[in-house]
Amino acid sequence: MVTVFWIFVLSLMAEFVLSSMLYVPFDMIRALVLGVGMSFFIILITFLMPKDSEVYDFK
Repeated sequence: MVTVFWIFVLSLMAEFVLSSMLYVPFDMIRALVLGVGMSFFIILITFLMPKDSEVYDFK
C-alpha cells in the first residue's frame, strides 16, 4: 500500500514538472493516468524479477 502511495505522489510530481516544462496547465486526470500506468509497470516488474536470489527474497 505504501508503494502505491509513493507512485501516486511521484506521478503527481512528474506531471507537474512535465507540464511546467512544456508550458501547459497542470491536469489531474493526466497525472492519475500516468500514476496508473506507472503502478502497473512497477508491479509487473516485481512479478518478473528473479526470486531465487536472496536479494529478492520477500518471504
